[in-house]
Amino acid sequence: MNQRAEEAVLSASPEVPAPAEEAKNPLLAALGERVRNLRARRGLTRKAVALAADVSERHLANLEYGIGNASILVLQQVASALQCSLAELVGDVTTISPEWLLIRELLEDRSEADLRRARIALGELLGTAAGDPARHRRIALIGLRGAGKSTLGQMLADDLDMPFIELSREIEKIAGCSVREIHDLYGTNAYRRYERRALEETVQIYGEVVIATPGGIVSDPATFNQLLAHCTTVWLQAAPEEHMGRVAAQGDTRPMAASKEAMDDLRRILSGRAAFYSKADLSVDTGGQDLAQSFARLRTAVREAMAQAD
Repeated sequence: MNQRAEEAVLSASPEVPAPAEEAKNPLLAALGERVRNLRARRGLTRKAVALAADVSERHLANLEYGIGNASILVLQQVASALQCSLAELVGDVTTISPEWLLIRELLEDRSEADLRRARIALGELLGTAAGDPARHRRIALIGLRGAGKSTLGQMLADDLDMPFIELSREIEKIAGCSVREIHDLYGTNAYRRYERRALEETVQIYGEVVIATPGGIVSDPATFNQLLAHCTTVWLQAAPEEHMGRVAAQGDTRPMAASKEAMDDLRRILSGRAAFYSKADLSVDTGGQDLAQSFARLRTAVREAMAQAD
């Protein structure tokens, strides 16, 4: 901010008087403070920002005072007027300090390959990279329900003479209730905590093991980072129709109750998670394969990876 702009901000009297004190929503209060700070950092008066954002000064003042519940479109206009991203305006963690912003700037518009190299390099720098010497002896199967993780995982464990762990069962042991009850009683956040703890305990106990993971384990970045760091991961792939058919073949016909809607949901889930599943060390496509063929592919891929690591 140049001196003239700074003086304009410091000397400008509020165009709209502050409203009487009243109970404020913490989220709106924090949002208002960020708007004021960003406006000050840019050296802009409230009048100038209101004009650039095409909103009234009163509306902007209410937003800054933490009593204006602005629409997402208005927030986008204000962000544009303040020359920042909407993420920065609403408090994205990557905007909370200069270092975060500088790091984000370095990573912006990079390819997936560049981002992967940056993630690995950062992990090595911070000591969280895949440096576990037992990593190649822990095999974790990831993928959607119906991928064959339990069946193929048990077969692989028997073939490798290793223990077999279904992480969902470990989660239930820790929680003392079923996965469904965890979600119903405590919510998704609690389930993710149990999931992370179950993975941590499994990694601590077993130096070699085959693990069948829940399909949504990739949804929590911290847990997925732990999995990538301590296990050789294998994505068991299949088409959405095959996932659905295998679940139904297991006796669970609930997804077929509204088959078209269920299939659409499944496609969206797979599409949303595919980019995370693809971070696995190995990928085995079980599409169009019977059990024996799928196991042969999995066994070959895993044994080759283990041989290279030894």
